[in-house]
Amino acid sequence: MHENRISSEIVDAAIEVHRHLGPGLLEKIYQEALAYELDLRGLSVKREVSLRANYKGLEFDSVYRLDMLVHDKVVVELKVVETILPVHEAQLLSYLRLLNKRLGMLINFHTPLVKQGIKRVANNL
Repeated sequence: MHENRISSEIVDAAIEVHRHLGPGLLEKIYQEALAYELDLRGLSVKREVSLRANYKGLEFDSVYRLDMLVHDKVVVELKVVETILPVHEAQLLSYLRLLNKRLGMLINFHTPLVKQGIKRVANNL
């Protein structure tokens, strides 16, 4: 399945979760609900994925933990914040580079309409 199709399913699933739960809950609740919804749609989801970083041969074990990796292609970072900041996008881009993935989705569930809180981030490999 292509990244664009996966991202479309992620958006639809996030809308469904937000429609049922609304804004204002803990990030962990949205993570579990979104993973469940994506599973119902036939997509594989890995949660709390540990990442390794490397600096000139120096390995850092499990320094980072991304929220979700969907179908082994799209990185998903969830937020429950007033506003998505540039640092959130930079964090997601770093995760994409560390994993050598092309597409990431930043989803903020603390919005009246979750579609307004979704940002696609692309890594130019």
